[in-house]
Amino acid sequence: MRFAVLMRKQNLDNPWVSYRWVPREVLPDFGQFNPQSLESSSISGQFLGRDDDGESWLFTGFELNLFPDEAEGYYLNVSATTPAWFVMWRLEEDIEHYVDEQSLSLAKAEITLAVPHRICVSYNEAARLLDGGESVDTIPMSNEHASWLQEYVNENYRPEPKKRHKPASFKGAQRPAEE
Repeated sequence: MRFAVLMRKQNLDNPWVSYRWVPREVLPDFGQFNPQSLESSSISGQFLGRDDDGESWLFTGFELNLFPDEAEGYYLNVSATTPAWFVMWRLEEDIEHYVDEQSLSLAKAEITLAVPHRICVSYNEAARLLDGGESVDTIPMSNEHASWLQEYVNENYRPEPKKRHKPASFKGAQRPAEE
């Protein structure tokens, strides 16, 4: 399935930082945003608009594939209070590769642009990305997407059987050998 990510540059009332980037929404992409994005596997961003609170950018070109060996991570996600999308993004300086031609002049007005590089729905995958030093933010998942993920978990997740551990008292004493 293909998806798009809405990134928001939020203005802040702060003497040290004037704005921050946050992913706002993950949307199904059927080609309605950029028909060429369905033919390409690359990320393409476009400027959507600016208001008093900041500006919005839409990035298309995200493919989400589910894998049986990640089923535990999907289970952890859907069993959470609020199932979520995980969006890994980076501040990019070389933005020509990520922005369409109409939005390029606006993007170049800034030194960096927040570009999402990956979306996932596995807690374990998101944790690996965080352990690797990447920026990963969560976006609450719609009920429709959560039920779709729950169906996948129901079909593919089999918890590891619990192993019974013998109490230490039954393992025998650890005595030094007699001389």
